[in-house]
Amino acid sequence: MDNKKAQNSLRTHYIDIHEVVPEEGEEGEGEENQEKPKMAENKTDKKLNKTVNKIRDAKRPGRGFSRQVSLETGFSVLNAGNSNNNNERNVLERSGKSFGGFGSAQRIGVVEGRKGDFNMFRTKSSLVRQSSKLPLKKESGGLMNNVQENGDGNGSVDDQTVNESVPAGRYFAALRGPELDEVKDYEDILLPKDEKWPFLLRFPIGCFGICLGLSSQAILWKSLSTSHSMKFLHIPPYINFFLWLIALLVLIAVSITYTFKTTLYYEAVKREYFHPVRVNFFFAPWIVCMFLAIGVPHKISPSETLHPSIWCIFMAPILFLDLKIYGQWLSGGKRRLSKVANPSSHLSVVGNFVGAILAAKVEWKEAGKFLWAIGFAHYLVVFVTLYQRLPTSEALPKELHPVYSMFIATPAAASIAWKAIYGDSDGLSRTCYFIALFLFSSLVVRINFFRGFKFSVAWWSYTFPMTTLAIATIKYAEDVPSAITKTFALSLSLMSSAMVTVLFASTLLHAFVWRTLFPNDLAIAITNKKYVNKEKKPLKKAYNIRRWTKQASISSIIRKQNSADKDSEG
Repeated sequence: MDNKKAQNSLRTHYIDIHEVVPEEGEEGEGEENQEKPKMAENKTDKKLNKTVNKIRDAKRPGRGFSRQVSLETGFSVLNAGNSNNNNERNVLERSGKSFGGFGSAQRIGVVEGRKGDFNMFRTKSSLVRQSSKLPLKKESGGLMNNVQENGDGNGSVDDQTVNESVPAGRYFAALRGPELDEVKDYEDILLPKDEKWPFLLRFPIGCFGICLGLSSQAILWKSLSTSHSMKFLHIPPYINFFLWLIALLVLIAVSITYTFKTTLYYEAVKREYFHPVRVNFFFAPWIVCMFLAIGVPHKISPSETLHPSIWCIFMAPILFLDLKIYGQWLSGGKRRLSKVANPSSHLSVVGNFVGAILAAKVEWKEAGKFLWAIGFAHYLVVFVTLYQRLPTSEALPKELHPVYSMFIATPAAASIAWKAIYGDSDGLSRTCYFIALFLFSSLVVRINFFRGFKFSVAWWSYTFPMTTLAIATIKYAEDVPSAITKTFALSLSLMSSAMVTVLFASTLLHAFVWRTLFPNDLAIAITNKKYVNKEKKPLKKAYNIRRWTKQASISSIIRKQNSADKDSEG
């Protein structure tokens, strides 16, 4: 009878883990409990453990709590006043949307597995942003689990964990790989790894690298068909026209898709902008547009000169990005060049040289000289910084990825731009070409960098450096005609075309046959700060020898005093 009363009382009264409240039916037994306190405590602990285990594993429809609280504060059963509804259980609704399933998958009331809240990266209106500033509740045990309970019971992740800019050093600390697109094993992310994300979230800005490779091939085959040093090949002009159309169609498709991503998932695009590698790919769409303007076929534009408005439209975004990114390098803030320097930083410099080539094509020579000077100054800074310290150098031996090919594109483009502006391949133009040629030779002797790689869309961005070097070699063969220069120009052209062909075939297979072209983009889902489990007690510092020796000396002194006192008493 006493056990039944105790169980009924546990169902209708508040129980704290650290303190047991006496029941009404047990007031008369106070004297017996005082006589045997140890046995009573043991019985109470057993009852509490059974009750807690029953509550944790309870999934019966006839029993439940009308309110739930975490194990840190205790359990609350609030059906005491409702004697008619003792058998009804109302479970508090939970969001079920957490940071990729991290958190409490075994908490009370969670029936289904947690799923990722992809809405955290959606473009939010001003009204939603104002409501996101409301005070938030922190769940226990969690990976920055700031959950905002809405009126309908659905929870949403705190916008601060997504909207705030991620520091540049955080990307290097949480990610690995040459493109910083793989999460380290001990890091947590905001979205689930085992669930397929929406397509737009999996579509990275690195897809513009496909357009870079195809549009630069259009310029290459136009140079092969029009250069007087390559007339012996008899290259038909329709190859340039065919490649130009393919590059244009791919650019339109990628631009439309990424525009939808910017419209619907602006927070994800903003995270890509803060990424130290992907921020340089924001130059890629405008570089591709200038590539298409430079390599336009004669069927579309018979004249060699273009309208200056084309240069103004395509060059304005690049100048804006130059002021923004180069200003961050110069100001020495958290995104200074020594912190974010990587091989893809050359992409932000190549845009200036390509703009100089287009300025010469529209006959704005002074604007071309201006852009060439800006590009060459920053190329020297990036080149020296990368030689001194490469943040991703530790991952290169494991990944065997030829990211060093980005070193070739900038000096080769500088050589082509100088000849386009001044009309002659003088000493400075050849100096830049010889630098690119030496860097290419240093890559060729290291064949292991090109073996054992895993295909990804980012590989396309490493095709146009080879193509740019081939075009520069064709220009050099025009000034220094010989069998060696012509053979070398033809070899580089065939090599770059073969690389683009293999990558194009691999892209089609991964996209339409294997459907593995766009895996989950883990790089945009990292947390702003590294998760630290506060429940674990920090380990004692093993290097604090002074404190240990001090305590040991004090304890030895106390022992000596105690032994001396015992001797004196004896």
